[in-house]
Amino acid sequence: MLQKVACLAIPGMAPFEFGVVCEVFGIDRSAMGGPAFDFTVAAADPGAVRLSLGFSLDVPHDLSVAADADLIAVPAYGAGDIDERYLDVIRAAAERGAWVLSVCSGAFALAKAGVLDGRRATTHWMYADRLAREFPQIEVDPDVLFVQEGNIVTGAGTAAGIDAALHIVREEHGAAATNVIARRMVVPPQRDGGQSQYIPTPVPECRSDGFAQVLEWMLANLDQDLTVDQLARRALMSSRTFARRFRTETGTTPAAWLNRQRILRAQTLLEQTDEGLEQIAQLAGFGTAAVMRHHFLKVLQTTPTAYRRTFGARAAS
Repeated sequence: MLQKVACLAIPGMAPFEFGVVCEVFGIDRSAMGGPAFDFTVAAADPGAVRLSLGFSLDVPHDLSVAADADLIAVPAYGAGDIDERYLDVIRAAAERGAWVLSVCSGAFALAKAGVLDGRRATTHWMYADRLAREFPQIEVDPDVLFVQEGNIVTGAGTAAGIDAALHIVREEHGAAATNVIARRMVVPPQRDGGQSQYIPTPVPECRSDGFAQVLEWMLANLDQDLTVDQLARRALMSSRTFARRFRTETGTTPAAWLNRQRILRAQTLLEQTDEGLEQIAQLAGFGTAAVMRHHFLKVLQTTPTAYRRTFGARAAS
């Protein structure tokens, strides 16, 4: 049973993500029928820990208090260099089977510690490409609110940290305890969907100008049936060379890149037009509304109809 929680106060830590961990695990809710955790904040060097917004947090405890914690929580910290002592704490927790939770860019600390190797993980969508590029041994999923792989949970940006933290509470203490915390925080105990619903329209960067022209052509012809052989001929490469170069340039496969761009195109059309679902599916390159619905459910965990209801122009007016 989850009882002792240690939150790592890393220099450069983001206040909101730190607050999420404190709010979920640091408040005694036993009077309301909820859990009460033994919650501690720890730093490699006790004393003033400077946060990302320029003020400091007074942390009296060193990392020894985390040695027997049931959960190690790592808030966002900027994804830069990190003291090896924090990484040792994360490694030790993973090795002994304790929970390890990261929020937003805190996933980089877990990656640097090596505990995400060979695992699926997530982080804020703004950092997802960087995490995948710097740690290719990790399967980065940018389309979800959180990922659990064994005893390790990685949460996406900001508020998704609440979802990830409540998920751990639900796993250890059940739905009733989770509902108590969620009611107190005035948040849903479990949200549907994924962070892809909130991404404006990120287009993967391309390092090569020549390759960028191919990507631009692909974007202009999303409604066509684009094959690797056809794209390779346009790039004056063999199919095998093109597929290899494409992954090097974009970090993904041609099929995955096209699918992502088609979903983004469909999102834009659902938001900004009154076109029917069949017409949008054709314009985005899915062919039929049924195929588009399949991909929306798989990637966004919602349907095109529900997405339009939430984000369409009429919904916003």
